[in-house]
Amino acid sequence: MKIFSALFDRVMRWSRHPRAPWYLALLSFAESSFFPVPPDVMLAPMALASPRRAWVLALITTVASVLGGLLGYTIGYFAFATIRPWLEGSSYWSSYLVARAWFDDWGVWAVFVAGFSPIPYKVFTIAAGVAQMALLPFTLASLVGRGGRFFLVAALMRWGGERMEARLHRIVDRLGWASVALAVLAFGLYRLGWI
Repeated sequence: MKIFSALFDRVMRWSRHPRAPWYLALLSFAESSFFPVPPDVMLAPMALASPRRAWVLALITTVASVLGGLLGYTIGYFAFATIRPWLEGSSYWSSYLVARAWFDDWGVWAVFVAGFSPIPYKVFTIAAGVAQMALLPFTLASLVGRGGRFFLVAALMRWGGERMEARLHRIVDRLGWASVALAVLAFGLYRLGWI
C-alpha cells in the first residue's frame, strides 16, 4: 500500500503553496510558547521543495520562533500562577522542573541548549520568565540556539535538494511502514513490561 508516498506528495504540494511561509511563521511562533508541534515538520519539506529559498525559510522560522519564545517568557513572567495548575497536570511539568534546575546550574546556556535540541523549547521560555532571566541574554541565546537548529535543517535540505526528494519519494513507503512496525513493537514490549 502506498499510503506514505501519497502523504509525501501532498506534503510536498503544500510546501510549495504561496502562503506556506506564513503558516511556517505561525507554527514557529506558536510552538515556542504553547503549541506541541515543532516547526521542523514544515521547514524540512519546504526547504526540500524550494532549496533556493531554504535560507529565507530558516530565517522566517528563527525570527518567528524567537518572537514566540518572548511570548512564552512573558507568560512565565506575568501569568505563571494562572497556568501552573494546567502545567502541573500536563506531561510538561517534569520538563519544567528540569528547566528550572538547568537554569540554576547553567543559566542562559540552558536556553541555548533547549533552543538547538529537541527538548521542548516552550518549557524553557516559560521557565526563563518565571526565573526572571535577563531579557537580552535570553533573546540572544534563543536566536543562536534556534537559528543554529533551523539553519542546519535548511542546509541539509538544500544540500539534498531534488535528488533527496526523489530518493525519499522512492523509499518513503518502506520508511513509513518500518516506523509503524517499530511503534507497534515498542508498544507491545511496553505493555508486556519489558521496557
